[in-house]
Amino acid sequence: MSRLSDLPVLNFARPTLIARKGDKHDEILCLVRKKWVALEPEEWVRQHLIYHLSENLGYPMGLMAVEHTLILNDVTKRADLVCFNKDRKPVLLAECKAPNITLSQKTLDQAARYNLVLKVPTLLLSNGLNHYAVATDPMKPIAVLGSIPEF
Repeated sequence: MSRLSDLPVLNFARPTLIARKGDKHDEILCLVRKKWVALEPEEWVRQHLIYHLSENLGYPMGLMAVEHTLILNDVTKRADLVCFNKDRKPVLLAECKAPNITLSQKTLDQAARYNLVLKVPTLLLSNGLNHYAVATDPMKPIAVLGSIPEF
């Protein structure tokens, strides 16, 4: 379990997040779930990303799902963050990793597997320090985008 003081500064504009100290670990108030969750390094990244998507790119928090459940080959999986459009169609799938985890082909493969179910046009990989947005058009090769698309 993590302490707020142990977590690094991430490559996002400084968000407004609420955290509290616990006896065994610190907690952070999830912007989407509106509940206290353990402040793990991956959660630190996810909350920064949620804030960035909402405040800077216009994604409504009410159209986001954290740890979105999906069934892949009869196995239950959880996507870190899924953003939906106003018609509730998924448009962005984000895979978050802790800052000390290098984003790799394995990370992209994980998101791509989840996308077999969700079929979003954009995958987003982030460890809080590096962020990669990838366009997924079934008629074209996967393409790395220069930035995260706005809502």
